[in-house]
Amino acid sequence: MSESPKLVAIRDKVRSGERLTEEDGLALFLEPDLLAVGALANEVREKRHGDRTYFNRNMRIEVTNVCVASCLFCSFAKLEEHMPGAHTMKLEEAWRELEMRMNDPGGPPTEVHVVNGLHPGLPFSYYEELLRGFKRIDPNVHLKCFTAVEIHFFAQHYGMTYAEVLEKLRTAGLESLPGGGAEIFDEDVRHRISPDKATATEYLEVHRVAHAMGMRTNATMLYGHIETFAHRVDHILRLRALQDETKGLQAFIPLAFHPDGNGMKNLPAPTAVDDLRTIAVSRLLLDNVEHIKAYWVSLTPDVAQIALRFGADDIDGTIVHETIYKAAGTSSPGALGYDELVRLIREAGRIPVERDTLYKVVREHTRAEVPEAALKPRDRVRPKLPVLQGKQVPS
Repeated sequence: MSESPKLVAIRDKVRSGERLTEEDGLALFLEPDLLAVGALANEVREKRHGDRTYFNRNMRIEVTNVCVASCLFCSFAKLEEHMPGAHTMKLEEAWRELEMRMNDPGGPPTEVHVVNGLHPGLPFSYYEELLRGFKRIDPNVHLKCFTAVEIHFFAQHYGMTYAEVLEKLRTAGLESLPGGGAEIFDEDVRHRISPDKATATEYLEVHRVAHAMGMRTNATMLYGHIETFAHRVDHILRLRALQDETKGLQAFIPLAFHPDGNGMKNLPAPTAVDDLRTIAVSRLLLDNVEHIKAYWVSLTPDVAQIALRFGADDIDGTIVHETIYKAAGTSSPGALGYDELVRLIREAGRIPVERDTLYKVVREHTRAEVPEAALKPRDRVRPKLPVLQGKQVPS
């Protein structure tokens, strides 16, 4: 396939360090040659990180799925406490989840990641004590908890400013914010899919306030539903503008929409091609965010592994208990073991690097060694093929 003039021009801009435009981003989404787009994103990825691919020893806890918001894409939330499937953990139940992981082979989690529904009936002290309890169990564990949407809800529901909410939670042990709740920033799309929660402006403002307080945060984008490529580009560029201003974003995580069990179940899920292209375009447009994450829970481990050659340099972590995507029908497992993550990264030809939440290196593994015998042609007799229902399996 001959390269398009637009792609050639974009490659020249990338290699010269010139910032890509909105028009460039749209051209990358429309470029027929996916592999060429991926190769360019991989070039940028390797210039930043070489073959290093990051992961961490983390665990997720969703303490409540009761939520006042009615997002069409959500299969996780329950509007009322008494609805079938609704749950809100007692604090002791949530703490026990961490206690059970303290003797994991190789060590306990270095991060607890908490994302919840917007529960109208819990006192703010519930969340403060939740964090304090985790820190009592393990003072060294990093608490990455509560999306910007949750922080906005806390501020409105409990009558505080964003800064007051964050300061109280930081006093209790909060250290960084996850990136969930960004969805799509375009006002029309956002109103159609999530009309009753934080707006794009409010989401970005929470991150702005957190960054001003010295906190690091992540950001996401939910793609593959009713949005267009132009909406995705707009979303990414708004995050780029925030990063220009605050320099507080440390990772961007594109999240694939899953349709099962929600208000948009008539829509197809994005394909692997769309997943890989979105990762690649994100890497090329977000020139000021250091890390692009291939979240294996939403992509599946197989696609996340391939994404490590399409611009992603992080594959997330062990997770342990993920319920949000599980409710939406993901085929991904609920957890991956430490050794499984190392193997996935190595088999992608990358070097596994265990990190903490703030990307400080905990352990850098060696590159997988290929046995010398595997590189030589082997003269051997072909084994007999198995017989199925009286017929030999064709070779």
